[in-house]
Amino acid sequence: MENSNAQKIIKALQAEVISNGIVAKTIVPELKKLREFALLEEKPVLVKALRLAYEHIDENDDFLVNIPTDEPIEEDSEINNENSSTESFTYFMSLMLDLENKHNLADLKEYNQQFQQF
Repeated sequence: MENSNAQKIIKALQAEVISNGIVAKTIVPELKKLREFALLEEKPVLVKALRLAYEHIDENDDFLVNIPTDEPIEEDSEINNENSSTESFTYFMSLMLDLENKHNLADLKEYNQQFQQF
C-alpha cells in the first residue's frame, strides 16, 4: 500500500500481534480501516484479502491459515506447513507493503483461496 497512514497501521498491527497474539477485537477494526485505504488505491485483490481476513479472525478468534508455500506439492511427500498464527498473520501483513512485487500479489491470492476453503 502506498498511503503512509496505511503503512503505519500495517506496522502497528504486526507489532501488536507479535506482542499480544491474535486479538480479534483489536485487529478486526484496524483491518477494516486498511480495507478502506485499499478501496481508495483500487487494489481489488487486497480489498478481498482484507475482508476475508477480518471475517476469518472474527469467526475463529484466530488466524488459522498458513503461509503459502513456494514448492510445488508432491503427492507422496508429507507436508509440514504448520506456522504459528502470529507468523502467518505477520507475513500476510508484510505482503501489503509492496504490492508491485508479483510474488506478494500471488501470495495474497493464495491466502484468499485458503480463506475461502476454510
